[in-house]
Amino acid sequence: MAAQLPWSTVRVPASSANLGPGFDALGLALDIPLTVRFRASKEVIIHATGRDAESIPPGENNLIWQTALRIASESGRTLPGVEMEIHNEIPLGRGLGSSASALVAGVVIANQLLNLGWSTERLLDEAARIEGHPDNVAACVLGSIVASAIDQQGTARAVRLELPDWCGVSVIVPSFVLPTVESRQVLPTSYSKADAIFNVQRSALLIAALCTGNRAAFPTALEDRFHQPYRERLVPGLAEILKLRLPGLLGCALSGAGPSVLVFFERGFEQVCERVREQFLLKGHEAEILPAPIAQTGYTLSQD
Repeated sequence: MAAQLPWSTVRVPASSANLGPGFDALGLALDIPLTVRFRASKEVIIHATGRDAESIPPGENNLIWQTALRIASESGRTLPGVEMEIHNEIPLGRGLGSSASALVAGVVIANQLLNLGWSTERLLDEAARIEGHPDNVAACVLGSIVASAIDQQGTARAVRLELPDWCGVSVIVPSFVLPTVESRQVLPTSYSKADAIFNVQRSALLIAALCTGNRAAFPTALEDRFHQPYRERLVPGLAEILKLRLPGLLGCALSGAGPSVLVFFERGFEQVCERVREQFLLKGHEAEILPAPIAQTGYTLSQD
């Protein structure tokens, strides 16, 4: 009897991008994981369990597998078949970086099965190149809060920050889906000088506040004119949520392209999340409060 090939497991956190003013630049890793147990196989065998498992393709068009195939092709290598056991906890189509997590998982799987020996920096760069922007994948790879950019040579650059201990985060997940393509289409092709200055100021303020633990910078540091004002009509309740001012509430931000909302609060004031959820209920949409501890590490890879 032929020996069974060994299993490996990659675990990738969810992510929230933009964080208000940091459009396509800031990302936050959330401890809501995508877990993939995998091994080389003679054919492609994919099983999915967990949240929204019915929406995860079980065949050749699975995003994780397609990403691994792309890495193999671009590396001039042949990827064997793969057996994957996917367990997903990330709400799909809700602005929590599910596609970025799948991309990172696919790159890690290709690196492992093809023995490419890529560094963390190379894995991040490849994932960012496929995704087209680095914010979500940088958080998935590095964990915590990450500021990122693509340099003039097309290489992803990222710096990890730490969230102050007194700051808590939850996600409010409404019952409806908002495709990223639709959310991107409502954005303008250019911005005024005033709006550009507005966002640069607040992005700098947000980074400084996070680095120093300065609470007084909130909620101003989360204000934005680049994407949230244009997406308010796609997310009923968002306009009211962004205006909420409550004791212990640091501020709210649309998570990625939406419709989920990221809530920053001072620890001990978790009850403010219910007030945010109520704004969706008032607009006729059920919503879930999803506790989302910050993922202190990015993806992890282990062998069974």
